[in-house]
Amino acid sequence: MDPQARLRLGRWAAVVLTTAATTAMAADPAPERQQQLVRVVRQDCGSCHGMRLGGGLGPALTPQALADKPVDGLAATIFHGRPGTPMPPWRAMLDEGEARWIAERLLTGFPELPASR
Repeated sequence: MDPQARLRLGRWAAVVLTTAATTAMAADPAPERQQQLVRVVRQDCGSCHGMRLGGGLGPALTPQALADKPVDGLAATIFHGRPGTPMPPWRAMLDEGEARWIAERLLTGFPELPASR
């Protein structure tokens, strides 16, 4: 591994550890915010990961596809994005606790969009 790649990997590991420490004790978002987050995932994330999160431009986000992924790493990816890939950081729209809430839901099966009124 070249020195630049090693440096990027080290920075990424530091980001993951920082996110994990910050979000470990976060409370769940309020119910109204949870509904907003479900819409964000289903619409915005679904545009790359498939409307049913089964994969598309981005990989599948189903419980089966993510079974070996730690929640802290998923939360860090959501919050900070993946440099050098199309995965953007969502920190402008979410806080770290919300990113963790999404990661936890992805691991258990993400809820459907609430019914329209």
